[in-house]
Amino acid sequence: MSKLNAGAFEFVPGRSFAPPQQSPPRKPPLERPPQTEAPLPPPTISLNIGGSSTPVAPKPKPAAVPPPQSKPSLPPSVSASTIPSQSSSPAPSLSNKVYSTERAKTDTSTIVKEVQAAADQEVLKDLFGDVKEHLNIVFIGHVDAGKSTLGGNLLYLSGGVDKRTMEKYEREAKEAGRETWYLSWALDSTPQERAKGKTVEVGRAYFETSTRRYTILDAPGHKTYVPSMISGAAQADVAILVISARKGEFETGFERGGQTREHVMLVKTAGVSKVVVVINKMDDPTVNWDRGRYTEIKDKITPFIKAAGFNPKTDVTFIPVSAYTGQNLKDRVAKSICTWSEGPSFLEHMDHMPMVDRKVNAPLMMPVSEKYKDMGAIIVGKIESGHLRKGDPLTLMPNKSAVEVAAIYNEMEEEVHSAICGDNVRVRLRGVEDEDISPGFVLTSPKSPVRAVKHFEAQLAILEHKNIICAGYSAVMHVHTLSEEVTLVALLHYFDKATGRKSKKPPQFAKKGQKVVALIETTLPVCVERFVDYPQLGRFTLRDEGRTIAIGKITKLIDDRVDEVTEGMAHASVAA
Repeated sequence: MSKLNAGAFEFVPGRSFAPPQQSPPRKPPLERPPQTEAPLPPPTISLNIGGSSTPVAPKPKPAAVPPPQSKPSLPPSVSASTIPSQSSSPAPSLSNKVYSTERAKTDTSTIVKEVQAAADQEVLKDLFGDVKEHLNIVFIGHVDAGKSTLGGNLLYLSGGVDKRTMEKYEREAKEAGRETWYLSWALDSTPQERAKGKTVEVGRAYFETSTRRYTILDAPGHKTYVPSMISGAAQADVAILVISARKGEFETGFERGGQTREHVMLVKTAGVSKVVVVINKMDDPTVNWDRGRYTEIKDKITPFIKAAGFNPKTDVTFIPVSAYTGQNLKDRVAKSICTWSEGPSFLEHMDHMPMVDRKVNAPLMMPVSEKYKDMGAIIVGKIESGHLRKGDPLTLMPNKSAVEVAAIYNEMEEEVHSAICGDNVRVRLRGVEDEDISPGFVLTSPKSPVRAVKHFEAQLAILEHKNIICAGYSAVMHVHTLSEEVTLVALLHYFDKATGRKSKKPPQFAKKGQKVVALIETTLPVCVERFVDYPQLGRFTLRDEGRTIAIGKITKLIDDRVDEVTEGMAHASVAA
């Protein structure tokens, strides 16, 4: 220590060498105050670069002024030639980043625009093949509105069902005394449906036009089969609300107890964003293409559709048709029959409708709507997000079963190599038995699987209930393709109608017309997501006693892993 101190002490006497002689040259930094006199342009970086030499220091002032002007550099020739080389390079880069995004080649949005401009339709077609846009449409409405007849005639007009098959249906229907029902037999395939003329299960069919591919989901109209209708609506992009213009039939369907009101509310909850209101049976003798009747129905139903959450200007279209005769379905109705109809025909409108947004690059989510056994387990459903390829290793939730895609079949039962968001497909799985699969399971990506929980918080809007709803109330929840019995464990908050704010105290009960936040419990884990993350897996309907009680959206998922650990530890035993 003494040597160190002595050495340090010996070095200190040499003050006359380094420190004092280096202190006088540090005077140039004292000259910086005159350089900072330029108030508005503060290019601190350029001042540091040129701070070592004293003559260049005063001249950044003219160099800082020219960049906004960009053209003039008229000071002395020699100094001007040196200054731009130093200051012009940083100046444009700063202005590009701050002001002109269009000129910034590293900006993401600009690159996307350039790619879209460069990759024309021919290049995309060459890469991905001639793939038409795909839409899933569900027919909804009251009993006997003509949903199955409309679907059957669309299949016939577009070539989905050939003339010979349709003549066979006509002959069989005539023998059964149901002569006018033959068009609906293209979708109503079971003997029970054909005998009664009522759709029981969701009928599936497929047809193509010159521009798009369509999957028809023919939902039942009877109130007994509303659960089937909900599972069909959960797979649809566009809803076709079929209304009968015949005297008395529209009024019956639209009154309380009719299915027109409930169906509109259910498709909105199921995630359908567009509604096409088809006013059918315009050729009926009681109507005879009367404009007054068309306007009356339109004026009566528009306020209700608006109250359900659809925008009448952008989300709703009204089209008068005759499903039985095919008028205004493919070709526009003749002026000799209807002089006042100016709009496009039904298929024209569907072909030119704005396409719904597809989450192709998101993680795979495919709720299972049906399953059966055919050389292995086969599941049916609509891909809600992501894409699917043959050979992909996937996970089947909530059982966390590791499966592999053995084959993919499209609507025409043809095997395809891949499928994307929006497609209705049949998938053969390897690694799982069909007994271990139930409707409502979700085929998902193993990297980011769908959540499986027993408890979640949800925001509920009580639509209709004769009594008050308290904690402990049980109902059946319909979410995507799943129907599960749930219990409202606790009511957490209610929303004040006047201010829209949540209450601090939990309410004692909830009644018709109120909005509440409730804690919901299921007996088995269910595959759901928060509404803000995946709307299709986060919205649900509560039904009880054959009526829709409430609609809701999931706001918070409560993880049950802690409960699983505690249950596991309860049965643990330590061997001595």
